[in-house]
Order: sequence, then C-alpha cells, then structure tokens
Amino acid sequence: MKIAVCVKQIPDQATPYALDPSTHFVVRPNDQVLDDTDRYGIEVGLQLAAAAGEDATVTVFSMGPSGTMQGIRQALSMGADGAVVVDDPSLRGAEALLTARVLAAAIARSGFDVVVAGTESTDGYSGVVPQQIAELLGVPALTFARKVEKTADGIRIERQTAAGYDVVEAATPVLLSVTAGSVEPRYPSFKGIMAAKSRPVETLSVADLGVEVSSAQTITGVEPVAARQAGEIIEDDGEAHLRILALLEQRKVV
Repeated sequence: MKIAVCVKQIPDQATPYALDPSTHFVVRPNDQVLDDTDRYGIEVGLQLAAAAGEDATVTVFSMGPSGTMQGIRQALSMGADGAVVVDDPSLRGAEALLTARVLAAAIARSGFDVVVAGTESTDGYSGVVPQQIAELLGVPALTFARKVEKTADGIRIERQTAAGYDVVEAATPVLLSVTAGSVEPRYPSFKGIMAAKSRPVETLSVADLGVEVSSAQTITGVEPVAARQAGEIIEDDGEAHLRILALLEQRKVV
C-alpha cells in the first residue's frame, strides 16, 4: 500500500513575523516548522501502513518554499519513508485550487492507494484543499475523520458531525482528511531523528509536474484591526430590559 500524506511547512507561530511591503505576503523564513495539524495525518498514515504490512510506504507531499526543510525533517523523523516537495517561485500567492492541483499532480506522479490530509492548515484555514485533491484525482473523499481503520479492501472512518458521527467507508484508492484528536501523534525518537537525515527528499518544480500556473492571490492592502470600543453600561433601575430591547430592535435582531 502506498500512502501519501499532505503536509505543510509554516512559520513558527511562536516567533515574530513580517510582511513584504510590496506584496503584503508573510515573509517566510528559511526555518519553518511542520504545521501541527499535519502531525495527526502523518500518524494516521503510519498506523495504516503498519496495518497494511511490511510493503506499505508513507511519503509526505508538500508545496511551498523548502527553506532548510526543518518541517519536512520533522515529518520524516516521525517515521515517513520519504518526501516530495514542490518548490517553485511561480507558486507564490497560490490559492486553494492551485495548491490542490499541484499536490494532486505530485501525488499522481508517484502513485498512491490512500491520501491523508489534515482538515485545514493553520495559516490558511480554507478547509477545501483535501476535497479538491480528491476531485482532481477522481477518488472518494472521506472527510473529518475522528477515527480511521483499514478494512479488507479499503478504509472505514467515523466522520465527525454536529450531532455525533457517521460511519463511512470506501474502497481504495481513497482520500481522507483527519481531525485533531483522531489519534495521538508519536514523538520522534532519537533513532527516527537520525534516520530522517538519510531518507530521500525529492524537490520538484511546476514544470516537472506539467501544471500551468494561471492564477494566484493578490493582497491589495493590509490595515490594523480596529481597537475594541468600550461597551455601553446600563444601570438597571427596573427598566433596563427596555433599553436592551431597543438596542436589539436597532440592530434588527428582533
């Protein structure tokens, strides 16, 4: 079984960041970390590989500036067998669909049985890339998985819903997105950290994938968030409810 896990390197949220004055994009440092939400996807991929047997492999796929590969090495040190990184200056400002097209092309190029992704990235929050990848690859999407298990010919999940969960399954090839808390991600061991240094990392460009870059996001301006205004204090003299009702009517709530 070939398992592809989508991951993303992001700036460390614990450190200050700057905006490029000409584009208003975040200036991404060379040292980036693995998006915390992707640790759950990697763990699910590793557990599926263990259930599938010795021939199963886990490869992580990422798009963005490679930098020092710190985040990718974090993924490899957890136990992934290799990585594919798409690093191309033309992808600067890529929106969700272009990101999905690039990742889908890279995954299809390598071949797959299962694609695993987080529900959304910490620095993007679009929440649509996994479903777009599934559509581009032509496979079912099992989304918002809170529990994942391998079946005889596919994958079964408990899909988180507002009312509880649904049990959904599909035969491979398939894509699944996992929620935080679906598993307990393992910590890299010293052996894993050392082994990560020798695991293969392939760097590709959009030309290698045959993907046409025809769209990108632009940011026209950035403004500071307005300071929070002080609220109105209403002294209850027995008729405060009338003032509250008037405010609700003013805002057309009632």
